[in-house]
Amino acid sequence: MLTKPLPSSIPDAPGSYQFVDRDGRIIYVGKAISLRQRVSSYFQDPSRLAPRIQQMLSLAEKVEWVQVRNEVEALVLEYNLIKLHKPRFNIRLRDDKSYPYVAVSVSEPWPRVAVVRTAHRRGVRYFGPYTHVKAVREMLAGLLRPFPVRTCTDAKFVRHSRDGRPCLLYHIERCSGPCINAVSKERYQDILSQLMEFLSGRGKEVSKQMEKEMRAAADALQFEIAAKIRDRIEAAKVALQDQQMVMEKPYDADVVGIHHDALEAGVFVLYVRNGRVVGRDGFVLDKLGDTDTASVIGYVLERLYADPILGVPKEVLVPELPDEQDLYEHWLSGLRRSSCKVIVPKRGFKRQLLLTAAQNAVEELSRAKYKRAVDPLSRHKALVELQEALGLAVFPLRIECYDMSHLQGSDYVGSMVVMEDGLLKKSDYRHFRIRGVPSNDDYAAMEEVLNRRVIRLLRERDRPPEKPKRFAYPPHLILLDGGKGQLGVGRKVLENFGLAEEIAVAALAKRFEEVYVVGRDDPLPIPRESEALYLLQQVRDEAHRFAISYHRKLRSKRMLQGGSTGFANPPIEIPPQTPVQAHVAGRAAKEEFHDQ
Repeated sequence: MLTKPLPSSIPDAPGSYQFVDRDGRIIYVGKAISLRQRVSSYFQDPSRLAPRIQQMLSLAEKVEWVQVRNEVEALVLEYNLIKLHKPRFNIRLRDDKSYPYVAVSVSEPWPRVAVVRTAHRRGVRYFGPYTHVKAVREMLAGLLRPFPVRTCTDAKFVRHSRDGRPCLLYHIERCSGPCINAVSKERYQDILSQLMEFLSGRGKEVSKQMEKEMRAAADALQFEIAAKIRDRIEAAKVALQDQQMVMEKPYDADVVGIHHDALEAGVFVLYVRNGRVVGRDGFVLDKLGDTDTASVIGYVLERLYADPILGVPKEVLVPELPDEQDLYEHWLSGLRRSSCKVIVPKRGFKRQLLLTAAQNAVEELSRAKYKRAVDPLSRHKALVELQEALGLAVFPLRIECYDMSHLQGSDYVGSMVVMEDGLLKKSDYRHFRIRGVPSNDDYAAMEEVLNRRVIRLLRERDRPPEKPKRFAYPPHLILLDGGKGQLGVGRKVLENFGLAEEIAVAALAKRFEEVYVVGRDDPLPIPRESEALYLLQQVRDEAHRFAISYHRKLRSKRMLQGGSTGFANPPIEIPPQTPVQAHVAGRAAKEEFHDQ
């Protein structure tokens, strides 16, 4: 059990603190300007704390801390600890995919340009990141004509230097031939500098400089050289059109767009340098239910500038100011060595930039969800993980999820959604109008719905073979939206009908995303980043959406008709006979089993 440390034992200084569970795992990492005040704030009336913090404290065994010199070091330490330990109750990057960069090996005698996926080597300057590697390669191929620098590997460069023969790129004027000393080092460095200036967003300045070189060569009667520079200028103008212009005057900023739901956050970043978009980045974060936008933005800033490939701009545009805004601005200003502001634009071109990033964030989250839903490997992995986590005897090819919806007991409805082979099967969705529950009782409503579903299952099994049997196929797993109470209802219904050995049942509590199964008091320890938990969340959220949509439809219809209650039909009763007698007697014929 977590005990409160003596306040005198906690330093009144900046640092990072960590809550540790009984197994020695770090489950939460935080930062503080004053460790004493921040750590002590957790030991107060639990009702004043967020649900996420309440659960974290219930699992924590002890709290530790590391003192540092200032709040900026505390911020960096917190980010590194989260990245190292991946604590359960911190926001985490779920899809840590790599993006392509254009890398220039400036520390080599003859620097080369290449497209890479990582950006951490010393002596290399990086440009990007970009979203599509094919587009980056095409862009680089177009830039080799106005800026003919080498792209070959070191081994190939040495081989051609030894043979004294250049490669094909030299002959088609896509390389200046440093391997055979066809260009001086000074001239090569000038071309390389122009390329890096162009990639930094200063394409117009580079074009003007090249025009001066062309006129100088023409004045010196070096017309062949002037013609080549002219061709390079035209090629540079073509490449310059590929960089999106956002404003005419020089302007540097990083624009952060965020779109999130209860489970995930899609993030999209536009890197603007000298008024042009020179890079883009998109990723998805796993978040906890009560995590607000300000907390997500704080984590995004830590991720972006822990290793700022493109440097720190003058402004960072965000949809909402992060907690401890002054701390982040102080940290970013220190990295930039001049002022950096985190602002929320309200109007003008900055607001338009933010809206563009936000729209891309929506697309980023949608693509991530779609990819996980349609990728057969991800679906198979999720089902395998689900079978192992829940200890299912059979592979869960068919999952049925149930949820209730009402407004203070009126217009009580239930929903059933179906997932087969990891894909939602909308043709098998069903609505239920609750009739045997005259008040606000989710347990009784859930029992009625499950009874009606199982009776329908048993009735269709007894139909002649020539008649269609849409619901004679039993689910391998019944998932209930709720906690232990709903799980108990599901177990009771299956036991009453003698199906407890044939059909597994589980419950998913939305508050903490906890999974409960029969025979276990505590929730299952399913990792938040697992495909299995994502699949359960997906089908649970779909059942919730489906129930609410039907409830709203009935409520609107009743209000238009001037009705005063949601119980438009007399309630029915589940027959007191044994389950087999009930379905054989045909009592299920009275059920309304609504199509979508």
